[in-house]
Amino acid sequence: MSEAVLLGATPSQTVGPYLHIGLTDPIGLNITELAPAGVAGERIVLQGQLIDADGLPVPDGMIEIWQANSHGKYAHPDDVRNLPLDAGFAGFGRTPTDAEGRFRFATIKPGPVPDMQGRLQAPHIMVNIFARGLIKQLVSRVYFEGDELAADPVLQQVPAERRSTLIASKVAAEPASFSWRIVLNGSVGETVFFDL
Repeated sequence: MSEAVLLGATPSQTVGPYLHIGLTDPIGLNITELAPAGVAGERIVLQGQLIDADGLPVPDGMIEIWQANSHGKYAHPDDVRNLPLDAGFAGFGRTPTDAEGRFRFATIKPGPVPDMQGRLQAPHIMVNIFARGLIKQLVSRVYFEGDELAADPVLQQVPAERRSTLIASKVAAEPASFSWRIVLNGSVGETVFFDL
């Protein structure tokens, strides 16, 4: 008769530093061009930087985005609304940050989508942030400077003084580009993150 082996609890693990494990196939690690030729909508670039609590760049993070198309429809079976889908546009992107914590996506500006109560939300992109020291990914969203944001039902729930952390600024030299800084922690300027 064999003796039972009792196993102790394993220590908790963080998201990093081995983000590349499991990210090679089939999806891939670096999906930054979301909108091939023929996809409808305003072409934009979302670029930015991932910053830690000390104001230093995070060179080994990963940013994932998910968005609706320009008609406000997600390329997902749960979105059963009668809106057009664009062939070749999955609305998903992923990229590691570079040595300066930077990331960049070329995509289209998403259309407005309804929330669970049917209220229309301002155009936005959902964002997952993976980095060393995190137990699980952080979830946020980014809106666009110049859009009408006052009536957005999610943004209304964010304290007024923190809403700017969710708004990408227009890049003056590049009219179709928006810049967004993600600050992981800190008493000043920490990006708003959401519990799911």
